[in-house]
Amino acid sequence: MTGEYQHNLDSKGRLFIPARLREELGNVFYVTLSMDKCLSAYSAESWQIFSDKVNAMPYIKQRKMRPLFAYAAKCEPDAQGRVLIPQNLRDYAALTKSVTVVGCNNHAEFWDSDAWSEMNALETTPENIAAVMEELEF
Repeated sequence: MTGEYQHNLDSKGRLFIPARLREELGNVFYVTLSMDKCLSAYSAESWQIFSDKVNAMPYIKQRKMRPLFAYAAKCEPDAQGRVLIPQNLRDYAALTKSVTVVGCNNHAEFWDSDAWSEMNALETTPENIAAVMEELEF
């Protein structure tokens, strides 16, 4: 998934998902916590792959994944392309109004727009891009 999109949460906590990302996420997708102060959205297929990997772990390691499943929300866009982001997820990512939706390879991320601006400024430097390209052996 690729791209960066600006949208607002409505008064009911619904977020418009851009058509391009809806196509890739599918009619049903899962939103959960991220390592960063944002949310991650996975297609049903990607979520199943993730779930299968967790199932293959020893139980003691599976327990560490509990928050990702406890907070996960199954989302189905409505006719206008919006999904309801549950309050506990909005609280985790500090989503109040302005949200930046970011394509991030095999998933999408939902960021508070101010937090995204800060993260983007840190990550989008020539030095960081060069380090990433080197890591990928380009």
